[in-house]
Amino acid sequence: MVKAGFVLNTTVLLYFLSRYRGFTLFLTFLFYTSYHLSRKPISIVKSELHRNCSTVIRPPNLNGTNNETWCDWAPFDQDNYQTLFGAVDNSFLVAYAIGMFISGIFGERVPLRYYLTTGMLLSGVFTCLFGLGFYWNIHSIWYYAFVQAMNGLVQTTGWPAVVACVGNWFGKGKRGFIMGVWNSHTSVGNILGSLIAGLFVSSAWGMSFIVPGVIIASTGVLCFFFLVERPEDVGCSPPQHHVSTTKKHLRLIVGNSSSNEEIFSSPDQYNSISSEPDLEQTQAISFCGALRIPGVVEFSLCLLFAKLVSYTFLYWLPLYISNVAHFDPKAAGDMSTLFDVGGIVGGIVAGLVSDQIGGRAFTCCVMLIVAAPMLFLYNYIGQYSLATTIGMLLVCGALVNGPYALITTAVSADLGTHESLKGNSRALSTVTAIIDGTGSIGAALGPLLAGLISPTGWNNVFFMLITADILACLLLSRLVYKEVRGWSTTPLAPILAGRKPNTVYFPDEYAHETSQ
Repeated sequence: MVKAGFVLNTTVLLYFLSRYRGFTLFLTFLFYTSYHLSRKPISIVKSELHRNCSTVIRPPNLNGTNNETWCDWAPFDQDNYQTLFGAVDNSFLVAYAIGMFISGIFGERVPLRYYLTTGMLLSGVFTCLFGLGFYWNIHSIWYYAFVQAMNGLVQTTGWPAVVACVGNWFGKGKRGFIMGVWNSHTSVGNILGSLIAGLFVSSAWGMSFIVPGVIIASTGVLCFFFLVERPEDVGCSPPQHHVSTTKKHLRLIVGNSSSNEEIFSSPDQYNSISSEPDLEQTQAISFCGALRIPGVVEFSLCLLFAKLVSYTFLYWLPLYISNVAHFDPKAAGDMSTLFDVGGIVGGIVAGLVSDQIGGRAFTCCVMLIVAAPMLFLYNYIGQYSLATTIGMLLVCGALVNGPYALITTAVSADLGTHESLKGNSRALSTVTAIIDGTGSIGAALGPLLAGLISPTGWNNVFFMLITADILACLLLSRLVYKEVRGWSTTPLAPILAGRKPNTVYFPDEYAHETSQ
């Protein structure tokens, strides 16, 4: 009876734990979808703020004699419009990069529910203010730059907080796949933002910002009422993020006469035989302490260049398609969503593969290597036909956003719960902010460089992106080497060496074998 009651209670607890986990994933997915949804309109509206007026029918009652810029929105009606677009983009991105380093520190010390709610409400306000410039007939570059800078600052509340929430609920096992699927919120938000902005861009571009602003503010209200930050808040046990040092190399190799050997290498398998350190630290980690975690610096610098490429596409792809393939603004915006569709697939594949092979850095490096020639091909043959454009956008989106998605999700969560922290569960937000903040420096540089280089030709922009891709790959070379060397001590090693199955092996000390 006692055993039956224990099993029943355990089943009930697991049921509620799985429900809370699924609900947390859904809510955080919705929250960050709204963040990206509110960032995307500026890239769609650019092609409306500066157009080729010679192809537009001029209203007969319009005053003025300038046939070249009558349809443009001042101050983006001059020849330096690309520089002004770059200034608006960087007002957001520089503020985002600076604020991200501060945001992670606050995220460890302020309740995440309040932090996210405040951030989403303020993001909604500033997104709407940009769109109201259309109705208030504002033509000052300083107004749009200021609004974007403030929006970039408050949007830093999002990423460290949602990653910390997910990290609080999920352990390391299959984290790459789970967070790869979950991270599709970035691409889903970009796609929805493009489609919503495209509905209004040709008639009243102000609504392209106001509608996303209302949406993100509404999700902030949902966050306040429904988000559960930690399993402990509802009586559930926290997940185990790593195994004890003495058992972390244990692998069980099981075989029988009717089936192939099965290798259990997922960290979740060890939860029943290992435990967290006896004394769990609860003090929030310092900035310098987070930098000393192995791998944080390398992945941060890699993300700087990977995010440079991704955000250049985010902000300039619709304008590139409009200029090179001669699509109208709405069609160019719709076509650019294919890049994000590819990004969804790339993020999931990167997470799944890295889980299976146990190599986050190796997976990122391979995708970055393949991405470089694909970017070159897209620039030269991507506009030959509609089918070629669609195919290249999907492939480039997967290869560019795959490593970016993996580093900002599974890698950040792995490092934020690294074994060197000895059970300190309050490092997730800080580590995530350092990695994404460094990446955001690249996100600010990419659109700025694109704005400066694009007047010399789009070929030069793509050469810049390819160079950044190669640098991102090189920065991971040390970690890739360590991962590849580590594979020599995986459970495959004794099999390749002809050792018997049905045996428990300790790969670091093959002399110690115990028959099952």
